Amino acid sequence: LAPTRELVVQIEKDAQLLGQHAGFSIQAIYGGVDYQKQRNALKEGADIVIGTPGRLIDYLKQKVYTLKNIEALVIDEADRMFDMGFIADLRFILRRLPPFDKRQNMMFSATLNQRVMELAYEFMNLPEKVSATPEKMTAERVEQVLYHVASKEKFPLLLGLLKKEGMSRTMIFVNTKREAEFLHDRLNANEFPCRVISGDVDQKRRLRILEDFKEGKLPILIATDVASRGLHIDGVSHVINYDLPQDAEDYVHRIGRTDRAGAEGKAISLADENGAFHLEAIEEYSKQKIPVEWADDELYVHDYKRTRPRPKAEAAASKGKAGRGGRGSGKSAGSGGAKAKSTGKAEVSPAAEAQPQPAAVEGEAKKKRRRRPRKKKPAGGE
Repeated sequence: LAPTRELVVQIEKDAQLLGQHAGFSIQAIYGGVDYQKQRNALKEGADIVIGTPGRLIDYLKQKVYTLKNIEALVIDEADRMFDMGFIADLRFILRRLPPFDKRQNMMFSATLNQRVMELAYEFMNLPEKVSATPEKMTAERVEQVLYHVASKEKFPLLLGLLKKEGMSRTMIFVNTKREAEFLHDRLNANEFPCRVISGDVDQKRRLRILEDFKEGKLPILIATDVASRGLHIDGVSHVINYDLPQDAEDYVHRIGRTDRAGAEGKAISLADENGAFHLEAIEEYSKQKIPVEWADDELYVHDYKRTRPRPKAEAAASKGKAGRGGRGSGKSAGSGGAKAKSTGKAEVSPAAEAQPQPAAVEGEAKKKRRRRPRKKKPAGGE
């Protein structure tokens, strides 16, 4: 069991390589690909099934396969299973397996928090905790640098760092998909080829992007924590935390992208006025202070190409235009107060715009007729 489709594909690839002479049949089950094809393959039977909880449960409820004869259970990235809301799905599957003393159980994760340990003791038979690479060692092997920067200066500094460091294979981490798309547009506009890995990217495209990045065809990969968790990519030279993670554990996972198999790398973090609040927890968790460097003015690249507004900004802009248009049409119909009210109603309820509008115009006309005698009296007096 693994939390993401990319991780399932990666594990299957390694399993095929390791088991090519063992005669095992291996089947990957995950969303985003042919539903019926996977269903048929699972129905035919497999020795090893690698999948995400959601689709496995879907087929299980349809009785495509059974869990009665399972001899071994492996849960990868166990802590991320909790973060992504898979705990209910895990319990659903675990409760339908043979008794824990009749199967081998293994949980893997870069960090084993209290929630994961509780699940282990509930469904495993006196599990033993094995620490292969402590988190502190992971952080110590990576050269870490922190820049304190205003949020408006983050992108100019990022451009300067990319030019200065000459990064051959770089992963940039952000906290939101919206920020990822923003960086993607800006970097590509300024001749820094990059792609985004997030939940909105379809499965085939994600696999193609990852393959290009692994082969060195793509120099920069922008990712969110969920989409990138557990990915094994060799030769990552730099990790940039464009946004400091809100969870201290995610910081260790991020910088761990650049020290795979004991290799050394460099992690650069940008802490703005919002992200700086998470810094203390990160340093406490990693048990070390992140070295701070001062960015000289020459490092900032202010002369860069701007791109179109982000999707949310575009929506706001289009809404503003609609409002201005409504006021414009109202101006030709009548006076100020009535115009503003009728325009406001039209914007809130577009469906009601067609019919109530004539009544509003008639009302404005009546108001005009009532005003005319009052306006003519002073004129007659003159």
